[in-house]
Amino acid sequence: MELNRRQFGRILGPAVGGLAMDGWSDAVIIATEGSYLVKKGDTLSQIARKFGSSVKELQQLNGLSSPHMIRAGQHLKVAKTAGSASSIARKLRWQIGHKHVDRKRWKKIIVHHSATRNGNAEIFHQAHLRRRMENGLAYHFVIGNGANETRNGEIEIGGRWKKQIHGGHMRSQRLNETSIGICLVGNFQVTKPTAKQLDSLYNLTQFLQSELILGHPRVYGHKDLEHNLCPGRNFPLKQYRTRFA
Repeated sequence: MELNRRQFGRILGPAVGGLAMDGWSDAVIIATEGSYLVKKGDTLSQIARKFGSSVKELQQLNGLSSPHMIRAGQHLKVAKTAGSASSIARKLRWQIGHKHVDRKRWKKIIVHHSATRNGNAEIFHQAHLRRRMENGLAYHFVIGNGANETRNGEIEIGGRWKKQIHGGHMRSQRLNETSIGICLVGNFQVTKPTAKQLDSLYNLTQFLQSELILGHPRVYGHKDLEHNLCPGRNFPLKQYRTRFA
């Protein structure tokens, strides 16, 4: 039996199938890591524009406390999108809708916040492994806020979704057996989810609810089903429920 609820893993499923991708915006992205050799006269802002990134993102990715801490001959880690926005969205949908998805099993979609300022799937995954979560990622999907090497709005697909096993995101094992867990990184008691996080959440929910899973699963916030504050007072839960009623 699993002993804790919050654990994350960043595992992409195989790209199969031919699912439609209409309506998925540029916010829904997959980032791939590369390297760039700094040339004389380069600035971090120029490099960021070249790779469709930001100065803050490059600083976080390379552990730079100042945007001026680069020099010619230095190798920088860069996150770059893997193709056009449409091809990226198509690839992501194929990975979510992989051939092993049990389209009849899932009855609910439950949204959470991480209750942390930042983090990503791998960071939370390691933290919760130490808490004896035997199956890895408690949630099936994680949506990043731009911190810790994930892009703002990036959807990370968990091992539980790849393997089509129960979640670990609810106290109730009954709910874990039949509900899809989606976690947005952030503490929404204090801050609001970013626009790109919400855009990605809405795209993902639409795809799961109306195109992939049979029976039109209902959407909930964690606190709708168990007594807590999740996904936080600043998450637009009423609008989310209304939109996907």
